[in-house]
Amino acid sequence: MKQLAILGSTGSIGCNTLKIVEMFPDRFRIKALAAKNNVELLAKQIERFNPEIAVLFDDQHAACLKKRLNNNKTVEILCGKEGYVAAASCKSVDMVVSAIVGAAGLLPTIAAINAGKEVALANKETLVMAGEIVIKKARANGVKIFPVDSEHSAIFQCLHGNNIKDLDKIILTGSGGPFLRKPVNEFDKIELSDALNHPTWKMGKKISIDSATLMNKGLEVIEAKYLFDVDINDIEVVIHPQSVVHSMVSYKDGAVMAQLGMPDMKGAISYALSYPERLDIKMPAPDFINIGALTFEKPDLTKFPSLGLAYSACKRGGTMTSVLNAVNEEAVYAFLNKRIPFIKIHDIIEQVMGRHKVVENPLLDDILEADKWAREETGRLNVL
Repeated sequence: MKQLAILGSTGSIGCNTLKIVEMFPDRFRIKALAAKNNVELLAKQIERFNPEIAVLFDDQHAACLKKRLNNNKTVEILCGKEGYVAAASCKSVDMVVSAIVGAAGLLPTIAAINAGKEVALANKETLVMAGEIVIKKARANGVKIFPVDSEHSAIFQCLHGNNIKDLDKIILTGSGGPFLRKPVNEFDKIELSDALNHPTWKMGKKISIDSATLMNKGLEVIEAKYLFDVDINDIEVVIHPQSVVHSMVSYKDGAVMAQLGMPDMKGAISYALSYPERLDIKMPAPDFINIGALTFEKPDLTKFPSLGLAYSACKRGGTMTSVLNAVNEEAVYAFLNKRIPFIKIHDIIEQVMGRHKVVENPLLDDILEADKWAREETGRLNVL
């Protein structure tokens, strides 16, 4: 039986992971659950799965959870960064599902790796911010990282059984988001509800906005570079509105391997949890007859400049990717809180990136300092 810690248990990935655990109670057991501030849902998850540890963002929410659970003594309730690290490094845990949104997932994921835990990685920001450091730590500790993003799970599956030396390029697919067909001269009219209305995937708010700007695809490019140890120039993004082909790998003999499936995260999650086995999660295959056609097109970087900014940050290297991620988070949350318009997101990212003095070959402290600087600098623009 595999013992799990789920970081981000009340989010989309976390909830889907728990659905799989419920389907296979003889294979998985929950040892730790961590969330941000959704006390009510976390309490229900604790009552259902009886973990040893539960974590929330701060003392106030932890106190609310204790009250909600009537001071249940069977679960240790922790809070803050120390709590997330404790959950990630819990002695009885075999695998950590890293699904906290944003930069907050970096330190707990590193803690899991340092503790020798397998990692099912949904928090792409961990590799965007500190890819080289994280991968080196994983290798040094003999830790396997299994991708949970549908695109990276697809690449992982397409590479399986093949020699990485035979690879020509990775082809990351993306739906194009809700504004694929919207004229760029109408982007100033985009409302929050429009940006959250993803055409094919059900996701959390932050990743939905990232998908609408195509920044999510840019972050995935950086993640793929480190996960699969490939050059950034060997990663191509292709728009695929049907979201059936989750990604592809092209080999030097002209062969292309593609992984296809329904747009549902449970497939990628279950494969990460059970690799190399496949679980019967009752997921139907795509109905190709009714789908009719699968189409592909080049992304428009004029409409979606955030994707280009991600490529630029990755090519620049050093602390620039940490800055990219931090500013994007701040700008997206500003848009979610209706403080800036949609079209300002990429402008803010570009401005702050232009002001950053890159630290080459950064240590973890340099990366965290760049993250802090970028958030403060974003605030100084007086637009948030």
